[in-house]
Amino acid sequence: MSDKSMHIHVHHVTRVEGHGNIDVVVDNDVIKKIEWQVPEAPRFFEAMVVGRDYMDLAPITSRICGICSIGHTFASLKATEAAMGITLSEQDTRLREILLHGETLQSHVLHAGYLAVPDYFRVNSVVPLVGTHKEAVLLIIKLHRLANELCDIIGGRTTHPIRTTVGGWTMLPTEKELVTLKKRYEEAVEDLKAVAGVVLSVAGKIPNFTRETEYISLTSPSEYAFYDGMIKSSDVKAPIPVSNYRTVVNEYVNPQSTAKWTKFNRESYAASALARYNNNYAQLSPLSKTVASMFGLGAAACHNPYMNTVAQVVESVYAVERTIANIDWILDKGLKYVKPDIKVKAGKGASAVEVPRGILFHEYEYDKNGKCLMANCVIPTNQNHGNIQKDFEKLVPEFKHVGKEELQFMLEMLVRAYDPCISCSTH
Repeated sequence: MSDKSMHIHVHHVTRVEGHGNIDVVVDNDVIKKIEWQVPEAPRFFEAMVVGRDYMDLAPITSRICGICSIGHTFASLKATEAAMGITLSEQDTRLREILLHGETLQSHVLHAGYLAVPDYFRVNSVVPLVGTHKEAVLLIIKLHRLANELCDIIGGRTTHPIRTTVGGWTMLPTEKELVTLKKRYEEAVEDLKAVAGVVLSVAGKIPNFTRETEYISLTSPSEYAFYDGMIKSSDVKAPIPVSNYRTVVNEYVNPQSTAKWTKFNRESYAASALARYNNNYAQLSPLSKTVASMFGLGAAACHNPYMNTVAQVVESVYAVERTIANIDWILDKGLKYVKPDIKVKAGKGASAVEVPRGILFHEYEYDKNGKCLMANCVIPTNQNHGNIQKDFEKLVPEFKHVGKEELQFMLEMLVRAYDPCISCSTH
């Protein structure tokens, strides 16, 4: 092919969860095709749970994702609780938030350290970095292990928690375990600062690319929303109740994808760590704001999708600080186990939880015996597929002059920056 013609076909993009393809055709400097493709087979979880007892849904739907199993568990439990009018105590809610932020740290460290940052060093995996940046890799491993251990202690195991249930918990951690976790999390703050420093040292390798888009996330006036809140769009002033989530997501089928796509006020929107950052910067902790400022980020919205990885680093700091604060609150009040009080009844309920990749929705309807009549799940990566496509459509014309190899690298790096969970999006 001539310098003005190229065919980029990546089958499949590496260092992401699931299977996604990139197909770009440029003929004599004329762009003929730009596609982000999702070929993965659907698994039909929504049909799978119809007819099942309300207690079965969280253990089943957590299997949509092995990385975000805790987030799916809570989205499922919250939807069931909304349908049946069940409320939790503040202690039990804070314990859920601690576990959810354990997953935040688990996933963000996994993505930034093992999957995304190798692009900044122009290596194909984290393995070469063991030789060149051994201490940083060991810190990543240490932080990931710490998050795993928190999830094990609070949730009963690292993945697919077994201590969480409709209306509360089946078993609580001990105060001694919480004290130990707090101490180790306080020590982890310095480790995260060191990791942020390593990322900063190569942040100049992040492509200078921007595309203004709509950002969707949870929001709360009192905190950087993860576990609860209302829906916020960067294009809409008033927050939207979670019960009206269908007016936001507007799922549709795209022929180049086996996963549904979504759109709200524009042709696409982003749901991600960067979306949360842009919508809720004011609620970040002082230290996480300081880390953001190291990368030139502040209150102004960032429209560079490659910066999602940096937003994950910022959120990792917030997750650790928020966990310490929640443990302090629980220890101050004293742990008290209260058996969940459940009165099964017919109803319909929707929920939203922020998981590492963005806002996650679950909705269920039950009959009077607690049997599921309907289920709907909208995964963050579903909500990001269209935005990846639109980013491609702006990126290729702007950077096709750099040549096939470099353009392919930028496209793959862009996909990885979104941290997609492609299998989850087909669910």
